[in-house]
Amino acid sequence: MSTQVYKYGPNKNARPTTIALTNEQTAGHGDHWRILTEHIEEDVPNWLKNSIDDATIAAGLHPALSKEHLKNLLLSCNEMCHINQVLALKDGKPQHFINAFPCVNSPYGLSCKIDRIIANDNTQDAVLRLISEDGSVIYAFDQMYTVNRDLYRQGQSYFVNFGAWAYSIKLSDQDEVIRVEDPEAIRYHRAYNDIVAKNNGVIPTDLDQQIEQWQPTSDEALEPIEINLGNMCAYLFGETLGQEDEAWCQGQVLGKQQQTLYGRELTVFDVAILREPDADPFVVRMATPTNEDTRQIIVNDYIQANIWLQAAIYYENQTDD
Repeated sequence: MSTQVYKYGPNKNARPTTIALTNEQTAGHGDHWRILTEHIEEDVPNWLKNSIDDATIAAGLHPALSKEHLKNLLLSCNEMCHINQVLALKDGKPQHFINAFPCVNSPYGLSCKIDRIIANDNTQDAVLRLISEDGSVIYAFDQMYTVNRDLYRQGQSYFVNFGAWAYSIKLSDQDEVIRVEDPEAIRYHRAYNDIVAKNNGVIPTDLDQQIEQWQPTSDEALEPIEINLGNMCAYLFGETLGQEDEAWCQGQVLGKQQQTLYGRELTVFDVAILREPDADPFVVRMATPTNEDTRQIIVNDYIQANIWLQAAIYYENQTDD
């Protein structure tokens, strides 16, 4: 009698888990257009009409794409701030309008796996639940869902570019501090910083053991700690299903420039909103209408912002790894 051993590995063709949203559960893009105009019914149709002249067929993860066999067409643009439109096709010809939303192109990104997709296939809206290489959970609206949806694979690592529209953005309060008085928390904080500093900024593999064995060199080392919240990076995603891409963040400004979109003056900030040891920083290019608050912000400042976080996954940005 022979014994056969079967080995089961991950299905490389499996798509990420998808949660389907109804039209009633989908928030739509009214609030996103309202970032740019209070006259949505007048301005947006004109913008959509004008954007056709400069539009390109978005290919996403496809090395090349022809509209002949597509059910839906995604029109995009190479400008930093632009509009994406989704049109229904039949025999390669546009049939009717499905959706449109403003986008920000960003050169910044992280390698992530798609853990879950929350999507409304009627509107072609989707939010990706992404896991970065350091384990951070990121939710972002998928600019390329219409063309990428059938190509996404479970467990596959993708380089994801991150942009955002900011509803509001302001300087962080540099006087905002918290006082830590819990002895165990103080000891852990002091031990962690001391151990990592002595290890040239690298977290040792036996960190927990070293923290347990760590002893303070003076009584002052265990005195209460004041932490300045105004000089830290933080990212909090939304809690509502399908709206997790609506986020709050705080981070440091790495770059600033001016742009326009259909006569609207925009300020674009490159902001590091997460920094973890031994991990690439999470940097987002975020655009917002220019105002007095944005004029006051300069490079190296820390800011707080409410943002609509977007993801874009392109063929040319992927590696063979």
